[in-house]
Amino acid sequence: MRILSLQNANKLLVLALASVALLALPACSVDVKKDKTGEGKKVDIETPVGGIHVSKDADVRDVGLAVYPGARPKQKEDNGEEKSATVNISSGLFGLKVVAIEYESDDAPDKVIAFYQDQLKKYGNVLECHTDRHGSHVNVEKTSPGSGGSKEVKCDSNDSGRTVELKVGTEDNQHVVAVEPRGKGCDFALVYVKTRGEDTI
Repeated sequence: MRILSLQNANKLLVLALASVALLALPACSVDVKKDKTGEGKKVDIETPVGGIHVSKDADVRDVGLAVYPGARPKQKEDNGEEKSATVNISSGLFGLKVVAIEYESDDAPDKVIAFYQDQLKKYGNVLECHTDRHGSHVNVEKTSPGSGGSKEVKCDSNDSGRTVELKVGTEDNQHVVAVEPRGKGCDFALVYVKTRGEDTI
């Protein structure tokens, strides 16, 4: 299960920020913290134009949702794909925070979905979407000055498939839970995404 894919204009903004950061490399600091096996678990890059912070140790408290009772964090796959991450990108023009964690449960998907429908209500009206994709699909949009605010989250156009996505919030501040059947149980991902533009600083 892939945790998420970010789309729309923010891909370009992130690439632009990364490019600016590369141009400022002579004046930047890079700090890599490794775990006991020697693998990088946390990377912090500070430049004159902003910072990029990536950690493989995401904290579920940063998602703002409880873990489904009895669920287990998914382990890293053989190909090295991590199952949790926190990404923070900040500058004077743009900010992006993504927290994503994957779990597995022996309980039926319907039980996990019901649990998170209740959990998500505190953030607003919960939208139930269906997809054939593996993992959660998140549209992200940076709010432009004078645009009237961010759009409400929505389902994809086809809205069909076995994976259920529960979404709440707006494209610049959203919580997503993706539940994918697996045998008699399921895999699920908890995702929190928040962006900010220059006008929200």
